[in-house]
Amino acid sequence: MRRALELADRAAARQEVPIGALVVRDGQLLGEGWNQVISAGDPTAHAEIVALRAAARRVGNYRLPDTTLYVTLEPCTMCAGALVHARVAQLVFAACEPRAGVVCSTCNMLDEPRFNHRVRWQGGILAAESGERLQAFFRARR
Repeated sequence: MRRALELADRAAARQEVPIGALVVRDGQLLGEGWNQVISAGDPTAHAEIVALRAAARRVGNYRLPDTTLYVTLEPCTMCAGALVHARVAQLVFAACEPRAGVVCSTCNMLDEPRFNHRVRWQGGILAAESGERLQAFFRARR
């Protein structure tokens, strides 16, 4: 998660919302990313999506079984759906997102029994550090 926080700092330095993510399998980094929606002009360039794309390119497969995605903020609907489609085994996130987080804040999307894949998840890892970065970013923008 510390690496994800470093990636969040990279996003903030580029005036992007400070969120960072990485995909790991068996202790090996497969892909990483930070929010790039503004700089890329791409509404799908969330940190999780950027990291998943990099990991998929690295392994040569859009399926990423037995991987863990670490991210500094609870995923939105798009990113949670991508985790399911990529067959990511586990999600670890830092801060909860009370307005748009769909893992445990607004709903429990990853616990939906009708999906053909289940992603295990754990939240709250270095949540204070992530939350401080987000609060500082938005405070500076006001």
